[in-house]
Amino acid sequence: MSTTPKYPQFGFGQFLGPFAPAVEYMTDAAQRSILFWDVMRQRGNQYYAHKAETVPHVLEFGIEPVVDGRKLARPVNYGLVRVVPPPGVTIDPTRRPFVVVDPRAGHGPGIGGFKADSEIGVAMKAGHPCYFIGFTPDPMPGQTIEDIARAEAIFLERVIELHPDANGRPCVIGNCQAGWAVMILAAMRPELFGPIIVAGAPLSYWAGVRGKNPMRYSGGLLGGSWLAALTSDMGGGKFNGAWLVQNFENLNPSNTLWTKQYTVYDKVDTEGPRYLGFERWWGGHVNLNAEEIQFIVDELFVGNHLAAGEVKLSDGTAIDLRNIDRPIVVLCSKGDNITPPQQALGWILDLYKDVNEIRSYGQTIVYTIHESIGHLGIFVSGGVARKEHQEFSSNIDLIDVLPPGLYEAVFEAKTDATQSADLVSGEWVMRCEQRTLDDIRALGGNDAADERRFATAARVSEMNLALYRTFMQPSVRAMCPPALAEAMRSMHPLELQYSVFSDKNPLISPTAEWARQAREHRAPAAKDNPFLALQEAMSKQIVAGLDAWGNMRDSFMEQLFLAVYGSPVLQAALGIDPAGTGRPRQAGKSPLHQQLVEGRIAELKAHMTKGGLHEGLVRALLWVGLPRGSVDERGFEAIRHIRAAYADAVPLHEFKALVREQFLMLLIDEKAAVASLPALLPEDPEIRRKAFGLLREVLSVREALSGAVAERLRQAAPWFGVDPARALDKVVGLPTLTKIEGSKAS
Repeated sequence: MSTTPKYPQFGFGQFLGPFAPAVEYMTDAAQRSILFWDVMRQRGNQYYAHKAETVPHVLEFGIEPVVDGRKLARPVNYGLVRVVPPPGVTIDPTRRPFVVVDPRAGHGPGIGGFKADSEIGVAMKAGHPCYFIGFTPDPMPGQTIEDIARAEAIFLERVIELHPDANGRPCVIGNCQAGWAVMILAAMRPELFGPIIVAGAPLSYWAGVRGKNPMRYSGGLLGGSWLAALTSDMGGGKFNGAWLVQNFENLNPSNTLWTKQYTVYDKVDTEGPRYLGFERWWGGHVNLNAEEIQFIVDELFVGNHLAAGEVKLSDGTAIDLRNIDRPIVVLCSKGDNITPPQQALGWILDLYKDVNEIRSYGQTIVYTIHESIGHLGIFVSGGVARKEHQEFSSNIDLIDVLPPGLYEAVFEAKTDATQSADLVSGEWVMRCEQRTLDDIRALGGNDAADERRFATAARVSEMNLALYRTFMQPSVRAMCPPALAEAMRSMHPLELQYSVFSDKNPLISPTAEWARQAREHRAPAAKDNPFLALQEAMSKQIVAGLDAWGNMRDSFMEQLFLAVYGSPVLQAALGIDPAGTGRPRQAGKSPLHQQLVEGRIAELKAHMTKGGLHEGLVRALLWVGLPRGSVDERGFEAIRHIRAAYADAVPLHEFKALVREQFLMLLIDEKAAVASLPALLPEDPEIRRKAFGLLREVLSVREALSGAVAERLRQAAPWFGVDPARALDKVVGLPTLTKIEGSKAS
């Protein structure tokens, strides 16, 4: 039997007997406590160092200023910078630039490029030039949301000017709050945009599922937006972003009050750097002008006017999201309790009655729903960056040429069994599957009674705000001079924690020396120490208790909201129709749009018999592949390889227009479009045969041809002068394809 003492770090462990584990644990716990408080001290010091920077940000990459929004005719505290590629990354000047816009929802800028595996990082790895739109902590006097939108339009004009050889307009990524801001700008100036990616961005603010999304009730339970006005007045005309951060933290009390800190304490030897890195962003609070926060609350979160087309610019122009004719990619997650899928996608139901109406506006909408990631993970998680963001970055041109409609992006892991794996750029295969509005409705959401409740809350908000402005606002402003406003900002609970736990506090500064000594004599407890297991069990009990309290609070909030704003008396007093059904805030329909659609249909019908090899080959490709109901990245990559083999290849924007036109022809009158297809092909039998080889090659890179697709290919074979019996024969690989004489490759 071994006589080696179990706790040799004490040197007298053999004398402690049954008390050895307790002594070991107490020593470890004391050292971890000192190290934990030293991490908190470092966090406070980091906060003040970050705050002292001229333009605080947390970007991992180097940047070069391009446009300073503070120097524009209508100055704003936003700016455009170019992101410098890290060593080893090569940028292709012909690829469209990416522009990442970070949210100004209480935190500072930089989370979109917070680490190497980020939205910016994966876009640069795919060869795209990258730009970033950030902001300074304090707004310019008098700036509004409209001013910011117009400044960002100037930024995009500059990016376009800097990349004249790019094969498309910039792809713009809007994270969280920046997502709806980007959508507003895209509705104002669609010509400035390529594909738009909105990540974790709320666009339908009342939507959600009972029992899961309590944050949407906050505005009604607080009596509406008057509280935002009061807070701004007490802040001397500025709204402290720390209040927004506190709203986020209140959603998950167990994480805010315990788990986040406990994880640092439990793993203090390794967890400190990661925690401090994130806290550098999380604690970088910024301010908003009173006009900005009032717009956000009144028009969006309480009023829900955006999708209904009721947000108006200063010149009276209404913002209609249907004006956006560029592809829109929506990233959301079932695990997001701030922007659930219903809020990220519900605007589609507000704007359109069916998919054909989406197509009539020329819109392409692609969405993907993560099963579990939280709100921040949508644009912060390295796993999401290496999967969803990387796939969208690598396949942004595919998204840009998708025919109008509604799609869900589905990702499958690439394996050794993946067909045509050499045409897959990353570790995942992206497939865009056609969807209908019923797929969005299946996610759940409000019924007519819920919509009436939120409409009632919006009316109450308008009334309370008017009462506040009439009877209280002048007095509040008179009692809150700038010096007092600044003092109150520094005393906010989230601000106060940094000053208390920093070297500004003489009581905490000795922690640095104590921590140094603890590290020199560090004696961590053994992993099998029973007191560590007890500590973990206690932590789980605390988490369970806080979760139970949070769930009970959320349930109470929901029931209170439903009861108060579901009152027939209150609804009647505020003019809410008790018999209202459906989606009462659905955007209006334009008779002019219908006339334009009818004119476009007539134009497409007239052009069905016009064209040549390009039109015929693309129409045949779309028609044969229609039964699949999806578009795979391998098929588009095959087309990209074919185009690259031709010096006179059709430019991407022309190819996009060609694909859309031929798809719409098939949609309008499939029978007539197919009947006229053979006449588009050239008479030369050799050219037809080679064109059929291209058609078959592209269709077969995803999977073996079978079923309805194979049958359609056999039907198409005679048009190209090919025996239907040999339509499925294997053809030569893409790299050795011979140029089709006298034509451009599409």
